[in-house]
Amino acid sequence: MDRHRRFIPAAAWLIAACLLASTGAAAKPKPKDWNPPLGSFVTVVDNPYFPLPPGRTLVYRGSSKDGIETMEFEVTSRTRTVMGILAIVVIERSTVNGQLVEVSENWFAQDDEGAVWYFGEATQTYLNGVPGSTEGSWEAGVAGAKPGIIMEADPQVGDSYFQEFAEGVAQDMAQVMSTARTETVPQGSYSGVLQTKEWSPIEPSSVEHKSYARGLGLILEEKGRERLELVEVRG
Repeated sequence: MDRHRRFIPAAAWLIAACLLASTGAAAKPKPKDWNPPLGSFVTVVDNPYFPLPPGRTLVYRGSSKDGIETMEFEVTSRTRTVMGILAIVVIERSTVNGQLVEVSENWFAQDDEGAVWYFGEATQTYLNGVPGSTEGSWEAGVAGAKPGIIMEADPQVGDSYFQEFAEGVAQDMAQVMSTARTETVPQGSYSGVLQTKEWSPIEPSSVEHKSYARGLGLILEEKGRERLELVEVRG
C-alpha cells in the first residue's frame, strides 16, 4: 500500500472477519478472498495474547527429530516501515544441538482495534555456520504479498484467517480452537490459554497447534509428538 493512500477503518475488516467466522469451518478464507483492508495503526503492540514490549526475549526449548531445539524470540527497539506502516522488528534465532540453523527478522504492527498484523520476514538459514537459503522471506506490498493477522483483537472459537500471505512462498493460516485451556510448561502454569491450529496450503500435511497465554504470548508449540515449550522470559 502506498503510504499516501487513505486508510480504511479497521472496523471494516473486523466486520468481514466476523462474517467469515459466523459460517464456521466452511468459511475458511481462500487465497482469492484474502484482501483485508488496513485501518489506522498504533505505535505499540500490547495485545494480551501477543504483547511485544521492547527488550523482552522469550526462550523456547524442545526435542525434535534432529535433536534439542532452542528458539529465542527477541523484541527489539527497532522499527521498519512496511506499506507505510511502522512495524516493530522481532528477531527469531533457532539452534539445534547448539548449532545456529536459522535467523529471521519479523515485522509486526497493531491496529487501533487491537489486532496484530504480520507484515513479513527476512529469513536466513545456516548450515555448519555458513549462510544458506533465504527461502520463505517475504514482505507485504512486494510481489503481490499481503499482510496477515498473527493475533485477532478479540479471538473467538472458529475464527480462521491468513497469518501471512505471499502466494507460493508463505501462506500460513490459523483457526482459533479454544480460549479457555490450561497449559503447563517449564516457565509456569497458565489458564485462559488461547489455542490455535495452524497449517499452510503449501504444506497441507504439516499441522501445528500453538498456545498463547495472556501477558506473555506464545508458550507452547506442538507438532505431532514434538513440543517447543517456553522455558525462560528475559526482560
